[in-house]
Amino acid sequence: MERIGIVGYHQVRPELDLQMSPYECIFTAVRGALDHAGLKRKDITTVISATNDYYDGKTISNCFKVSAGGAYMKDESKVEMDGAHAAQYAMFRILSQNHKLAMVYGFSMPSCMPFECTRILELDPTFDRPISLMNSYSTCGMQMRAYMKKYGVSEEQIAEATATNWKNAAKNPLALQEAQKADMTAAEVLKSDYLASPLRELMYPLLGDGCTALILAPEKQALKITDNPVWITGVGNCQETYYFGERDLTTSLSMEKASEAAYKMAGVKPSDIDVAELFGYTACEDIILAESAGLAEKGKGDSLVAKGCLNPSGGATSGMTPCATGLNRIIEAVKQLKGEAEEHQVSGVKKAIASGQIGFCAQNNIIYVLEGGN
Repeated sequence: MERIGIVGYHQVRPELDLQMSPYECIFTAVRGALDHAGLKRKDITTVISATNDYYDGKTISNCFKVSAGGAYMKDESKVEMDGAHAAQYAMFRILSQNHKLAMVYGFSMPSCMPFECTRILELDPTFDRPISLMNSYSTCGMQMRAYMKKYGVSEEQIAEATATNWKNAAKNPLALQEAQKADMTAAEVLKSDYLASPLRELMYPLLGDGCTALILAPEKQALKITDNPVWITGVGNCQETYYFGERDLTTSLSMEKASEAAYKMAGVKPSDIDVAELFGYTACEDIILAESAGLAEKGKGDSLVAKGCLNPSGGATSGMTPCATGLNRIIEAVKQLKGEAEEHQVSGVKKAIASGQIGFCAQNNIIYVLEGGN
């Protein structure tokens, strides 16, 4: 099977209230990815977007973004999930040998819609949604409480990991400006108001308007475009039960299964991974996902944060753009492999993983194994 390479990317820096129209924002990301790869729109054969009708307030909302996304008179489709899922769909199209170059972008403007209210529609309509108690905050609080109780992890430990995410975001030039807090401390995190105990306000990411795009190419084409592509050597995708009450929130079964598949495809072990860019809504969820991916012993994942190999970019704390956050994790992993991560560069990175998710408490996880070199 021919390898798939990442040959171009661009992220519009998120803002709390981005002063761009949706179309200008998408165009900027897509045009930036093309310029980064030295390509023109005519070179792209398929475009996959990650957007959401509920977030956009329109049915079949991708039809309005065809021109801005570079898809005019081209094969085009949409994935109403995370951008990392859209990248997998683009991979399938390339591996089908029907397409040579795929553009993938993830976009949303949460300043223009009630994101947290909209997310409630993700809940099971028969058992979970009618309770009217479950939402982004309460479920994150439940997840954190369950994890802390099972493994004897203190609120102070979670706060310390959270503060590290904020400090990492301060080194990331593409982080939301309001997320760049180099002087954040665990004590400050613990002083912030509760959203849903033990989840505090500073433990939950800020939502940012933005768009992220990347370009995928089959091996022969990738090597013509750049002499330093990053290869997708493994990918795994898994979803847990839809009924929230049946899940063990102290771990992530979907991440365990997805990472097993990705490692097997890539022929690597968890110990081979140098950097992990994982999409968790909170530092606690980052830790749970890392443990489930085999990177640390259960209950000990906060050590990865301290070492600096888990979310050196700040993860979702650097600014969470729905539908684009997983793509941001992929791009940050790519930068680490190419030595382009500037102040948050980790030395000696040869292999990295990046993940995306959807659903409450990471119900569905997708993970990529990425490697550099020819």
